[in-house]
Formats: sequence, C-alpha cells, structure tokens
Amino acid sequence: MGFPSVLTMAHRLAAERIQPGDAVIDATVGNGVDTAFLAKAVGPKGVVYGFDIQQAALDAARARVAAEAPDTRLELLLASHHRMAELLPADLAGRVSSVMFNLGYLPGADDVRTVVTRPETTLAALDASLAFLRPGGVLTVVVYTGHEGGREEGEAVDAWARALPASAGQAVLYRMPQRPQAPYLIAVERK
Repeated sequence: MGFPSVLTMAHRLAAERIQPGDAVIDATVGNGVDTAFLAKAVGPKGVVYGFDIQQAALDAARARVAAEAPDTRLELLLASHHRMAELLPADLAGRVSSVMFNLGYLPGADDVRTVVTRPETTLAALDASLAFLRPGGVLTVVVYTGHEGGREEGEAVDAWARALPASAGQAVLYRMPQRPQAPYLIAVERK
C-alpha cells in the first residue's frame, strides 16, 4: 500500500482545515495542481489567491481550475510569493485557512531548471504567510532538493521551521529518511 506522497499529505492537512467559502493561497502556482485542489475545497463562495513569476504557470493553473472548479473565484498574480503582504488585501490578515508552497521549478517549462524558487524570497513569503493564516490554519511547504540550489533552499526552510516560536505555530516534518533526495513536507499549524 505505501505511505501517501508528500503532495497527498499536504492536501490532506489542508483539506482538514479548509471550509467552503474560505480564502486560501497558492504561493507557488506551478502547473496548478494545488490551485485546483484549493479551488475545489473552497467552492464557489471561496477565493484562491495564487502567485507565480511565470505567465505559463498562471495560464496552466487558470485552465486547470476552469476544468475542475469553474465557479471558484481565482485571483492569480504574476508576481513572486515574497510580495504577498504587499499585493494581497490587508483584510485577509488572520483569515486564510491554508497557504500551500511547492518549491523548486515549473515542471515541463522550457527553462525548467533556471527559473527556481530561492531561499531569500521563500523565507520572506513564509513569514508573510503566517500573518495571513487564521488560528488553526495550515501552511504546507513541499521541498524539492534535486535541482541546483534546492538543497540550500531546503536547509533554509528547515531552519526557519525549527526557529519558529511555539507561540506562532507548531511545525511537523514528513519525510522518507531512507531517500534523502526525495521531496519532503514541512507543515505549520498557526496558533
């Protein structure tokens, strides 16, 4: 049978906390897998905010959501996730039920290994995410280390989670220790 994948586990943790009508954030839209999952979870009365620096990613996500959850409000921003606090409505602070990150690169893109998430923007986005999460909301970060800079970004995210004050949230790690290069999940439940 096997354990659930890190993406499946991230979806499970988010699904436990999302209610229809909620606001949620996909911090790294990519091909729209998390975006569509979030759109289905919040339904037509909810809203999904998504960030990506590649128009191709936003186009793919828009098409996926149109096919899987066409009635959900979708606000996609061609911007880095580190601009979250600047670009999202201020009244969302403390009201978001889930923020999802999939770090790394856009699978299938022509420049697949050159446009990647970076520690400096990811750490700023993680900090901003906590301000948007409501108490009991969840932040999920799927970390991929198999590309240039991926290991360093993973170490930075790990250090961020370890240093998180317990008063801000509780962090968990979901990882396959026998496969150190495999993607892994860090999740934070907001206090």
